[in-house]
Amino acid sequence: MLNVLKTKLSRTRNNFKGKLDELLKSGKTRDDVLEGLTESLILADVGVQTTEKIVDSIRTESKKTDTLHNIQNLLKKEITEIFANLPNPPYLNQSPGVLIMVGVNGGGKTTSLAKLAHRYQQKGKNILMVAADTFRAAAQEQLTIWGKRLNIPVLKGQYGADPASVVYDAVQSFKAKGYDHLMVDTAGRIHTNVNLMNELEKIRRVISREIEGVPQEILLVLDASIGQNALLQAKQFLKFSGLTGIFLTKLDGTAKGGSVISIVEELKLPIKFVGIGETEKDILDFSPAEFVDALLS
Repeated sequence: MLNVLKTKLSRTRNNFKGKLDELLKSGKTRDDVLEGLTESLILADVGVQTTEKIVDSIRTESKKTDTLHNIQNLLKKEITEIFANLPNPPYLNQSPGVLIMVGVNGGGKTTSLAKLAHRYQQKGKNILMVAADTFRAAAQEQLTIWGKRLNIPVLKGQYGADPASVVYDAVQSFKAKGYDHLMVDTAGRIHTNVNLMNELEKIRRVISREIEGVPQEILLVLDASIGQNALLQAKQFLKFSGLTGIFLTKLDGTAKGGSVISIVEELKLPIKFVGIGETEKDILDFSPAEFVDALLS
């Protein structure tokens, strides 16, 4: 994973490390270094609030005589702790289990769901995928194509149907045929649309009522390339959907990978998976330590 992340985070790392390397050669004081570090973090799209918290903590823990090398070690420690201090229950390690993908249009929900379906299929699990986006014809067609490619059944409803009713029918099939995992692809939400958020809550209630006690993994799919806008989206979704984690997409090629740090710090949500390409195999379990190494190495 580390080598892959180093490649995917190259643009973010180059932007970030450029300023630090200049400071290293300059022989400036600790306060100058911390000022430069603040600028570097903000340029990497870490966000002002999270940047201030990180730098203030380093200022408290460091000494006036600390070298840049020592400060870099403190930086690594601070960022690693942001990721590592969050609970991360493995909901999908149990059977039966439920996965619900949420997010705005264009973030990669359907492809991300297919990647997870493939992953658990490879572990010997029987998967049922559900096309609960009844508003966009292309969404159902896309999941159907994935189903054929992966040889995984897809249940879908009529266009314009109540998504919760589609999920209800899927749950009955899920129970009757003894599937291991139910994976639900929802409509792309505009995060300011309360009606669509309420629809998502309705889907959750149906699943909770019909298969009581089954763990639900509810992942917010976020596009890493949009930086701090991803954080704004996530804050709205957190109000409605009881999220359990984040599936991060489009990390490759972006210079805004630092936004991942502020997303986790401000939302207190773990990043669980990272999408690194377009095929079903292009998925990684998120490792905080390896992410930080790839960002700072």
